[in-house]
Amino acid sequence: MSEVVKPKIGAYKRHLLVCTGPRCTVNGESEALFGRLGETLKAAGLDQGELRVKRTKVGCFAACKGGPVMCVQPDGTWYYNVTENNLERIVEQHLKNGEVVADLVFHQAEPGAC
Repeated sequence: MSEVVKPKIGAYKRHLLVCTGPRCTVNGESEALFGRLGETLKAAGLDQGELRVKRTKVGCFAACKGGPVMCVQPDGTWYYNVTENNLERIVEQHLKNGEVVADLVFHQAEPGAC
């Protein structure tokens, strides 16, 4: 019987969950957003260091309006209408400076809630 190897992952400050389910967007905008996100984080210096951000595709959040939809953890901030321009705002304002982009938030979890 082979031993299961415990996985390792580097340290990160925030984790972005991007819905790429078929009902979030009809023309593949969510997939394109996820692809662009890696380049955007790298350009902003958020792919390493103290403010490093991890990104993950999610199949469906069951919040199928106003996509692309993205959740920032552990902040519990849920964004909708994450277009290319809005993504730039979220990266600069929220991920780099710690200020939520209020006009794009459709849900904000209580601190410490899962």
